[in-house]
Amino acid sequence: MPAIASRSDRLTPTQYRKPFSSIISACLTALFALGFTACGLFEPTIGGELKPGDWNFQAQSYAVGPYTAAWQGDALDSATLTVHNSAAPDRELWATLPGLAFVSAARGQETIHEARGMFTIDDETLQSCSDQKINSVEHGPNNLTIAGELDCRGSAVPYSLTFAATGDGHLRFELAVDAEGYNRSYLIYASHAGEGFYGFGEQFTYFDVKGRKLPIFVMEQGIGRGAEPITTGADLTAGAGGKWHTSYAGVPHYITSDLNSLFLENYEYTSFDMRDAERVTVEAFSGKMTGRILYGETPLQLIEEFTEYSGRMRKLPDWIHDGAIIGMQGGTEKVQRVHGQLKALDTPIAAYWLQDWEGQRKTSFGKQLWWNWELDNDRYPGWDQLRAEFSREGIELMTYINPFLADVSEKENHRRNLFAEARDKDYLIKTQSGEPYMILNTSFSAGLIDLTNPAARAWIKEVIKSELVRDAGSKGWMADFGEALPYDAVLYSGESPATYHNKYPEEWQQVNREAINEVGLGNEVVFFSRSGYTKSPGLTTLFWLGDQLVSWDRYDGIKTAITGLLSSGLSGYSLNHSDIGGYTTITNPIADYHRPRELLWRWTELSAFNVVFRTHEGNQPDNNFQIYDDEETLKFFSRFAKIFAALTPYRKALVADAEAKGHPVVRHLFVHYPNDPEVRKINHEQFMMGPDFLIAPVLDPDRVRVRVYLPAGEWTHLWSGESVSLAEGEYRTVDAPLGKPAVYYKKDSAAGADLRASLESQDLL
Repeated sequence: MPAIASRSDRLTPTQYRKPFSSIISACLTALFALGFTACGLFEPTIGGELKPGDWNFQAQSYAVGPYTAAWQGDALDSATLTVHNSAAPDRELWATLPGLAFVSAARGQETIHEARGMFTIDDETLQSCSDQKINSVEHGPNNLTIAGELDCRGSAVPYSLTFAATGDGHLRFELAVDAEGYNRSYLIYASHAGEGFYGFGEQFTYFDVKGRKLPIFVMEQGIGRGAEPITTGADLTAGAGGKWHTSYAGVPHYITSDLNSLFLENYEYTSFDMRDAERVTVEAFSGKMTGRILYGETPLQLIEEFTEYSGRMRKLPDWIHDGAIIGMQGGTEKVQRVHGQLKALDTPIAAYWLQDWEGQRKTSFGKQLWWNWELDNDRYPGWDQLRAEFSREGIELMTYINPFLADVSEKENHRRNLFAEARDKDYLIKTQSGEPYMILNTSFSAGLIDLTNPAARAWIKEVIKSELVRDAGSKGWMADFGEALPYDAVLYSGESPATYHNKYPEEWQQVNREAINEVGLGNEVVFFSRSGYTKSPGLTTLFWLGDQLVSWDRYDGIKTAITGLLSSGLSGYSLNHSDIGGYTTITNPIADYHRPRELLWRWTELSAFNVVFRTHEGNQPDNNFQIYDDEETLKFFSRFAKIFAALTPYRKALVADAEAKGHPVVRHLFVHYPNDPEVRKINHEQFMMGPDFLIAPVLDPDRVRVRVYLPAGEWTHLWSGESVSLAEGEYRTVDAPLGKPAVYYKKDSAAGADLRASLESQDLL
C-alpha cells in the first residue's frame, strides 16, 4: 500500500497560516508559471475556522454502513473529522484540517464568454463566508448529518452536511446551503505535499494535477492549448486557443497516489483547487454539492467502484478488431484506389470511415462537412455497390453525425434540409428572444438540437435510423460534438443551461445508443464520441480524444494523446483512442502545422497498441502526409495494422474486462505499480496495454533511442526477444528505430509470447 499521511503529519491551525513572506514567494513563482489567479492573489479566501456552536465537541465515532466517521482531537480548535472503511480501519479516506472550517459558501455571479464552443468563465464573488459553527450532529443507522451556520460577513447562513451509505458500498455526501442567493458551495479537506491527484476525465497536459486549480466544464479543448504561436493566433482570431485544462470530457472524479478517491454527482460547473499542498477545496456553482467517497485497496478496485456509478462500456463487436479503420474523404473513386493499394499489401481492414458521406464544403478552417445527415450521391456515386463489394471482403462502412444542423439551401443536390425541418418543428435550442440559436463554428453557423424536447429526440433518432443505418448501411459513425450548449440558451424543458451544459453530451450519447438499440443493432454498431461527462462510459460505445494538433508538442500534439488516454482511463473511459497522425492542421504565414511523415509513422506505432486503430486525414488533407502518399508509408502502415490484428485475442480479453469491471485498455503504470514512486513521474512518456505490455513510444522527431522505465520484474523485449530480470525498477535507454518502438512484455505473459510468435511467423519482427 502507498504510504498514507497520518494526522500527526498535518499542520495545526496556527501552523497552517503561512507567513506573508512565504505567500509572496509562492505567488511570485506561480505568477510566472501559471498567471495571476494561480496563487490566489485576486481570489477570496475560502473557509475559516471552526467556532463554538450549540454542539459541544467530543471525540467519538459514528458507523455509517461500512464506513466510520470519527471526530478526533482534544478540543474544537484542533478537531478533525475523518472517514474510514471497516475493511481498513486505520486508513484515512478523507479528513478535515485541524480546527478549520470544512464547508463554506458564497454568493457569486459568473460571466461567460463563448467562442465556437470554447468557454471562458469569470466568476465574481459577491459575498463569501468564513468561519463555521456546528450546532448539531445527528446519527442514524446509515447516515450522519452535521448542521450549523456559516459566518458570511455577519450573516448566519444555515448549512448541513450529510454522509450516507449507498447500496453499492459508497459513502455519499450532500452539502446543502440553505440561504437564498448563496449559489456557491465548498468542501475543504486535507491533503499533503506528496499526494498526487489523477483522473478528472480527459486531461491532456498533466497526468498529476496536484498544485493546480482544475475547472470541470466540458468544452472545445482549443487549438494549441499553450503551444505558441498557434495558441495566441487562435485566441486573437477566434478566441479558441484553449488552456492547459480545457477538455472535451472533464469529469469531477479523481484517484490519488494514497488511493483516496472522490467524485461529485453535480452537473454544474465545478472546480478542484489543489494549489495548496495541505488542502483541497472543491467548489460547485450550486447551493447543493453531492458526491461520493470511495474505498478500494488498489487503483483497479477504485476504478471498479467508480464505474459502478458511471456505468461501464459495452464490449466491442468482433468486426472492429479485424484490422484498421481507414479514415478518408474524397469520394468513391479515391476510396477504391486507396483500397486497392492496401489490399495489394494484404492489409487487415475492419472498416472505411467516410466522414464526408453527406458532402463536403470548404471553410476558413479547411475541408468541413455539410452537417445535413443524408448521403451525397454525387460525391459517392455507386454507394450501395461499394458497400456490397466491401461486405464481401468483410469490411464495414462507417459515417459521421453530430447534433448540429446547417442550412443547406445553397447545396444544390440536397433532398432534405434537416435544419429547415427542425426549425419548422421547433426542435432547436433558442435564444432569449425565442429564435433558433445559431452557433458559429468556423465560417458558418448551425442550429443545435434541443435534446430536452422528447419530440426532437424521437425525430433525430429516426434520422439516425433511416439515413445512417437503413439507407447508408453504416455499421458505425463518429457521433461528434456535444460540448457547445450555450450558457444562455432557452431549452424546451425549462431547465437551466448552466446545469444541462455538462449533461448534453451524455444525452447525445443516449440518443445514439437508443437509436442503435431500436434497430436491433445495439451490439453491432459502434459510434464514437469525443465529448463526455461522468456517466458517458455507460452510454457511448467508444471514445476518441478529439482534435490534436499534427505536431510533436506537449500542449496539443502527440504527447497529449497519451496523457489523455492515461487520465481518462481512471475515470471509466476504458475504450478510448486518438486519430492516427492527429487532426488539426494550420496553414499560416507565421507558422504552419502540417503533418510530417515521421510524425504519422510514430503515431501509427503507438496506436497499434490500443483498442482501435483508426486514421484521419485531418482538416487539410492535402497539407498532411497520408498513409497512401508513398509506397514505403503504405508498407509501414500495413505492417502495423497486422501487428494490431495479431493482438486481437489479448485485446478482446481486455475489452471484456472493461465491460465487466470498467478497467481501461490503455493504462498508466500507476494502475499496476502504485507503490513504485518512479511511475508517478510519468506523464506521457510510456504506457501499458493491459497488465502485460509496456510501451515507450518515440514522441520527438529525429530520435532512434528512447528512455524507458521498467518496474521490478522480468521483462522481454518484443523485437529482440531479450529478457531482463530486475529486483528493483530501472531506467534503460534502448534502440527504437522507425518501425520498432520500445515494447516490452512480462516474461511469463502468454499474450506476449503469442504476439512474438505471431509476428515471427508473419516475418514482422
